[in-house]
Amino acid sequence: MWPAVLYAALVVLLAGAILAVSSLLGQRSRSPDRTIPYESGIRPAGPLPRRLSVEFYQVALFFVIFDLEAVFIFAWAVNARKLGWTGYAEVAVFVLLLLAGLVYLWKVGALDWGSSARRRAAARGEDAAAVAARGAGAGDSVEIVSPTVAHAPPSGPGPGGAGAAT
Repeated sequence: MWPAVLYAALVVLLAGAILAVSSLLGQRSRSPDRTIPYESGIRPAGPLPRRLSVEFYQVALFFVIFDLEAVFIFAWAVNARKLGWTGYAEVAVFVLLLLAGLVYLWKVGALDWGSSARRRAAARGEDAAAVAARGAGAGDSVEIVSPTVAHAPPSGPGPGGAGAAT
């Protein structure tokens, strides 16, 4: 137990020492060229690019997840002869679970982008809030409309009254 505590203390001490030395020896110049949002003092040639839609990040995340799973399949392939039929059955179940996850993502519309997602949502009778909850396509603007709730007017003494809806 105490070796782990010693190791953690050394890590904290080393990190603190690195921060202290860099603040003492670091460069302190604050020229106007350093305050622009690009590196190396190069002035931007035009306006900043538009932000990427959330779908780009979703696809990147899906790629990382499914690409990481490929590493496990390659590891199985290297040892396939030693693992025998039991290993084959296990990797088959693993691939079926991955396929089920992909089908689920497809069915809930996580892979739909932009206007095609809105057309399918309209065909299913979904409102704009459901489409916006999954994310709008690149350059799409979706207004989130919340349902209105009727409240009874306050009645009786006190704040909100005794008949106020909660």
